[in-house]
Amino acid sequence: MPSRPDPGHLAAWRALLETHAAVTELLARELVAERGLPLSRYDVLLNLAEAPGGRLRMQELSESVLLSKSGLSRLVDRMEEAGLVRRERAEDDRRGWFTVLTDQGRSALRRAAPVHLRGIQEHFARHLDDEEARVLAAALGRISAAARADQAAPDAAVDGGRRTGVAPAAAPAERR
Repeated sequence: MPSRPDPGHLAAWRALLETHAAVTELLARELVAERGLPLSRYDVLLNLAEAPGGRLRMQELSESVLLSKSGLSRLVDRMEEAGLVRRERAEDDRRGWFTVLTDQGRSALRRAAPVHLRGIQEHFARHLDDEEARVLAAALGRISAAARADQAAPDAAVDGGRRTGVAPAAAPAERR
């Protein structure tokens, strides 16, 4: 395996990063302009709405948000002050807390969703035909699954400080 991607793969990587940055910025700007809701708050509200009972432990919420994990506790504090979420102590763990979607948070999500979905259609989906969308979803899904597997494998081989995702070859005596 080469230690460096070829120019075509580097171009694809760069295009992915540039597209994500540009489209995310447009979506964020539209949500704030039309609904007064930052995209980071929308991300939290959506994850809570999709969770059983509209509630997640902070660790679970951190693992599920896609846009910004840094400052999540402060973000949830501000959302609680705005009435979008509330915190509840976990009954089975006195140190644990749940972040819970409130009725006001659910209402804010319902108002913002059409703006967000329209933005995804306008700035992303309309530029892909059905086959391109299928191929892109499959390729990115495969890459995402591999990255998650590498994250979950604490004993994955490390090459020059980078995870390779490949365990070291067994010594001859261990191969039997």
